[in-house]
Amino acid sequence: MSFVKSKGFKYLKNLIIGVGAAVVLLGALFKLESWPGASTMLIIGLGTEAFIFLFLGLIGPEKDYYWEKLYPGLDDYHSRIAPLTQGDLGSAADAPPALNGEVVEQQLGGMLTELQNMSKNLSALKALQEVDFSGTSEQIKSMNNFYTKLNEAMADLGDSLEDTKQYKDQLSALNRNLGSLNSVYGNVLSAMASIGKD
Repeated sequence: MSFVKSKGFKYLKNLIIGVGAAVVLLGALFKLESWPGASTMLIIGLGTEAFIFLFLGLIGPEKDYYWEKLYPGLDDYHSRIAPLTQGDLGSAADAPPALNGEVVEQQLGGMLTELQNMSKNLSALKALQEVDFSGTSEQIKSMNNFYTKLNEAMADLGDSLEDTKQYKDQLSALNRNLGSLNSVYGNVLSAMASIGKD
């Protein structure tokens, strides 16, 4: 299991993922452009993608701790560091350097600056809390009244559209009836003309 945690394996893993992603993209490009061998390239690309997902699923995720920045030597998998209260188990020459007072002072200064910024932000929130919103309820009531009237107007408009549709249907029926009446009148005229000839 030590090889999986080594820097060489991490480099190899990133290389496999990068090259595999490039092959997948090339397969998709071949297929999109309908170049010769597109189906083969797409099969190779998707097969590579399946292998990468299987590979990543089998090796599992890595922890995202960066304690080696505070305690040098932790990034070496084979180091002999005991619990933090005891320090390094190696020789005195291999021991990590003691904390520098200036570095600690700089870090504390940065923390103090962050705390001051947080205090200013909290003051701004308190000022917002003290703002008078008493007139807001009247504005909300006016807006509600406006939306109510708007909804009523939309409903009336819908009713007007329905009435217009019914009027149009009635005109169509009247037009059909007039057409039938015209044909009956034409037949009556023809019959009278034929009677007049006899």
